[in-house]
Amino acid sequence: MQSYTIGQAARLLGVSPDTARRWADAGRVATHRDDSGRRLIDGRDLAALCVELARTGDGDEETPSYTSARNAFPGIVTAIKLGDVAAQVEIQAGPHRLVSLLTREAVEELGLEVGMEATARVKATNVHIDRP
Repeated sequence: MQSYTIGQAARLLGVSPDTARRWADAGRVATHRDDSGRRLIDGRDLAALCVELARTGDGDEETPSYTSARNAFPGIVTAIKLGDVAAQVEIQAGPHRLVSLLTREAVEELGLEVGMEATARVKATNVHIDRP
């Protein structure tokens, strides 16, 4: 079974290494030491913690998200048009105006509002929106 260092686990959980270390110290996830003394977390234990964090929302931290979309345009939300099911969000990123069509539910879940900072990520013909 694969094991993960505290740093690797933190990256996968989307938290800082200090947070992952505190959780391990508190017994929230079991660790063991390898031959060189590094603390490791078994993959199954880490997966269980991931599920718990997703269910409870405890893992939310101000850490960057990782994505495969390479063209990121940080900017500001300038307009939101909400329909019954769909939504249109406009972001001004420097000289670029980007428009994303997404679900109304996604806009509400992200808590998007005009004037807030957001990043449009463009991949092929799709525009994804991230919040910091």
